[in-house]
Amino acid sequence: MASPSISLILVGDLVDRDQAHIQTGPFGTQLKASEYVEFGTPVINVRNIGMGSVRQAQLEFVNDAKAENLSAHTLKIGDIVFGRKGAVDRHALITPDQDGWIQGSDCIRLRFNCPSLSTRFVSHYFRTQSHRHWMEAQGSFGATMASLNQGIIKRIAIPDIPYPEQRKIAAILTAYDDLIENNRQRIALLEAMAEEIYREWFVRLRFPGHQHTPIHKGVPEGWIEEPVVDAFDFTGGGTPSKKESRFWNPQEIDWYTPSDITASNGTFLFESAEKCSEEGLRNSSARLFPAYSVMLTSRATIGAIGINTTPAATNQGFITCIPNERFPLTFLYHWLKLAKPHFEMLSSGATFAELTKGTFKKIRILRPTDELVARYEAIARSNFDSIELLSRQNANLQRTRDLLLNRLISGKLRVDDLEICFPPSMSEAS
Repeated sequence: MASPSISLILVGDLVDRDQAHIQTGPFGTQLKASEYVEFGTPVINVRNIGMGSVRQAQLEFVNDAKAENLSAHTLKIGDIVFGRKGAVDRHALITPDQDGWIQGSDCIRLRFNCPSLSTRFVSHYFRTQSHRHWMEAQGSFGATMASLNQGIIKRIAIPDIPYPEQRKIAAILTAYDDLIENNRQRIALLEAMAEEIYREWFVRLRFPGHQHTPIHKGVPEGWIEEPVVDAFDFTGGGTPSKKESRFWNPQEIDWYTPSDITASNGTFLFESAEKCSEEGLRNSSARLFPAYSVMLTSRATIGAIGINTTPAATNQGFITCIPNERFPLTFLYHWLKLAKPHFEMLSSGATFAELTKGTFKKIRILRPTDELVARYEAIARSNFDSIELLSRQNANLQRTRDLLLNRLISGKLRVDDLEICFPPSMSEAS
């Protein structure tokens, strides 16, 4: 976990001294799925737990009465929330924006009441590779699916370094977090703008000049409905044999799996977790496709998408769509994204859901006029270019932050004599 030269303190010892408290989520009888409402107090479930932060996609809500009933599970600023199942190496640090939210049934909350601990420092320590590997090992012991309990959390050892140093380390790393979050917000705005124009023009059919365009059976004049197989090229994937080391070494070609897509924090993917060799590609059913194609997951998880930025290949869990002049990247991306419910409905399989290429090629797509598509591409392309640039900046910031993280936590980089300017997001209690 931490460097051997740094003294450690166990969470369990803090609990014994009443300087920390661990709370499991409400029982299923206390919080039922039927009690979720459209608006209200957000509930953090395991899918909302990121790497130090809350993932706000797919949040669920309870009404005020239910939130009051679950007051024992109300979250406060500085709380750290873990998921009890699955990705046990992840956690979320509760910020002022999430004060008063509720922890879900599949979560465990760790709350500190220790004046010598910075919760931001602890959160950053929990992101180190050594600690994450320790959590995975503890949670996976003797189990098919990793799981956490209070006993494991009590065994967590935290570096026992002076509080002022903790604050300085947290300030340095938080400055990177703030830059990354600012970029994420800009990305979200750019994505929303491009998607809203797509919806307005191609879903609601309120495109420029729509008032003067006749519509026949729901199709504007000049638009053509055609099967996907006639609209653009697409390909599947494959896996080179793992028994042949030469198929994976040298690592020459990005080779994506669905986990690369689902674990990604953005639309653009700059490299895959695994890479195969050119020989491995030649000796498998995987096919190389050009950069800026749209990868669509087609097995188990249906309809997750990502854009590769280098020539790449995938395993068999994908249908990868290749843009062309009639269906450029920005248009094709949004068509695939918004068609996810339709893809899920068409998927079948006894063991796991699958959208086959045979089914996919028969799906019909509405092709607007070339002029209208080109007009949309001209608008949305600048958004996509900015999104890619900001995403690259974030990838570099994350890489630098993570390098600093390990060196700061281990003591290889000293901060005790540094004058640190604390970022605005760090309150005095952080």
